[in-house]
Amino acid sequence: MSERNIGFGDAESAARELAGARTSGRPCPPLRGRLLPEGDVEAAYRVQRRQVGEWLASGQRRVGAKIGLTSRAVQENFGVYEPDFGVLTDAMAVPDGAEVQIGHLLQPRVEAEVAFVLGADLPEEQVTTADLLRTVDHLLPAIEIVDSRIAGWDISIVDTVADNASSGLFVLGTTPRRPAEVDLRLCGMVLEHAGEPVSVGAGAACLGNPLHALAWLAGTMVRAGDPLRAGDVVLSGALGPMVPVTPGAAYEARISGLGSVRTCFTRGEGT
Repeated sequence: MSERNIGFGDAESAARELAGARTSGRPCPPLRGRLLPEGDVEAAYRVQRRQVGEWLASGQRRVGAKIGLTSRAVQENFGVYEPDFGVLTDAMAVPDGAEVQIGHLLQPRVEAEVAFVLGADLPEEQVTTADLLRTVDHLLPAIEIVDSRIAGWDISIVDTVADNASSGLFVLGTTPRRPAEVDLRLCGMVLEHAGEPVSVGAGAACLGNPLHALAWLAGTMVRAGDPLRAGDVVLSGALGPMVPVTPGAAYEARISGLGSVRTCFTRGEGT
């Protein structure tokens, strides 16, 4: 990274503002054009790495990665047309069906995804579909609870990358399936609230196939010097539009061939 694009103080200030938003529960203004140069994705990843390093130093454990901005619907919503990634830690994991304290989040939204659990490392930058199918141990249905520390979700690619790809929490189902058992391109998804569909989609909405998203991430992580490893959980990206969370609501995602996963939210802080 070129120091003329972003100085150490800017990265430090951006990371500090995001951390302050998490702690205070008050979103901060967009970082782009203020603390980070417009369009400088490399600078944004520097801020992300700084935050993740602090989480790991505090005792959190890296458990995988998430891919964001893979759905055309989500891309069009934010005017962003390339994927990004963030790091998953054990502190972000929520058991299937467990209640989430909504007061611990700022601006939560939910989306349904296919989760890959790796059975081997992916150390090569260029991977084939056959490589991926050999490497994936099993698939799980997942709900990602995305969140943004940027006020009003007013994000660009720079803002969301710096904010660990707008990560929040994630919920994994408990019905593992082998990749050969599921048509990942055509698998249908419905996300329900109170028995009514609030988001629908299919595997094809995720870069044409969730395996394409995994291939993109594998190469990107190798270039970043942190390859995907055996045991990693990879959230491959939304299969349909994300939905703002209603306090007190329960959401269930059903994905063809993968089963279902569920989460619910308290009505407010301290409840």
